[in-house]
Amino acid sequence: METSAVLTAPVLDVTPQDLDTILDELTAFHAIFSPLFARQEQRDWAHQYLYGLLLEIPRKSIEPMVLALHGADCNAVRGMQQFLSAGAWDDRAILQRLWPEIARDVGDAEDGVLVLDGSDFPKQGTESAGVKRQYCGQLGKTANCQAGMFLAYASPRGYALLDRRLYLPEDWCTDASTDRRVACGIPATVPFTTKPMLGLEMIQAVRAAGSLPFQWVTGDAAFGDTTALLDAIAGLDTWYFMEVAHDTRVWRERPATAPAPWSGRGRKPTKARLVPEAAAPVGVADLAAELPAQAWQHATIQEGGQGPQVAAFAFQRVVAVRDGLPGPEVWLVLRRSMRDGELKTYLSNAPADITPTRLIRTSGMRWPIETCFLVGKQELGMGDYDVRSWRGWHHHMTLVILALAFLVRLQGRFKQTLRL
Repeated sequence: METSAVLTAPVLDVTPQDLDTILDELTAFHAIFSPLFARQEQRDWAHQYLYGLLLEIPRKSIEPMVLALHGADCNAVRGMQQFLSAGAWDDRAILQRLWPEIARDVGDAEDGVLVLDGSDFPKQGTESAGVKRQYCGQLGKTANCQAGMFLAYASPRGYALLDRRLYLPEDWCTDASTDRRVACGIPATVPFTTKPMLGLEMIQAVRAAGSLPFQWVTGDAAFGDTTALLDAIAGLDTWYFMEVAHDTRVWRERPATAPAPWSGRGRKPTKARLVPEAAAPVGVADLAAELPAQAWQHATIQEGGQGPQVAAFAFQRVVAVRDGLPGPEVWLVLRRSMRDGELKTYLSNAPADITPTRLIRTSGMRWPIETCFLVGKQELGMGDYDVRSWRGWHHHMTLVILALAFLVRLQGRFKQTLRL
């Protein structure tokens, strides 16, 4: 069986332990963001926190980091806690300053991809911002946890995290939760927002900044099944490539619509509806089952640590469903694993004349965010924070994102071998 080879993104294989001159390099990297901290004390703490996240210690919460950096210094512990949990520094400004640096290191105007995904953090107790018994992806079951939404960037040159949002469950947004919101420092202006819409906020922020080139947005079915998100992404002059559930329904061809017949009284109907003889939409998995063998082509793609993956692909132009009526014409991309037969189904608003190679490559560009989470949690203390406040969570995640971007920069600078 002949297959074409399609490269996605290089694997990030630099860890803090690989670097002998990390402190000097980190000082230069930190200097890029230093002007955004209002006080010298904040600049110093930011540098120390970044360095602590890169240390080879078992746990990277504040006390172990301070112990490694300063010894048993209670004042230093309190100072770092204050900096992280209550410090009045603008973490969004820090991230926006990071994006042009990401563009410099791994940006790609044609094949740059924004990747949406969530990552959850098991927690004890009920006092941490947004904590709730809910599905926890890290544990694979319902558990007490905080749910984070993240946006990553990936291209054939590399990848990095860009942004983060802490998800607030609905019961945190009621009057009954006012006291615990105040205790966690959650601004009164923060409303309940679904995870897909938190993702859209981050995408819109990157688009508005204009400092990081991208053409695509990708994510799993939790996002692909939210049509309002897909239409909003399309409205940003961006192509989405989203996994969708197998029972997602589409039309093979655009069905006819017409206003309802006028009864002769009142206003003439103007709202379109399907004509009685219109075909019903069909499930995307059913379409895949109907395709003949010659409709499929094989490709080998690299997906992170999993190594080369051989899959069969098929592509069809279909009409999406919007509120029971025909919506935009989109690509249905079908991907079947040659190892275990697993079928994945995607919808994309990419142009009708796009090449199959680009669609295949984009189907393999979601793994970088999973690798970012893996490196973040195993190497950079992403889940080791002990802070409970809204501000503390966002500050910690911002600094983890900076630490990861630092490793990405060093990989490029020191020309580490990339496993393609």
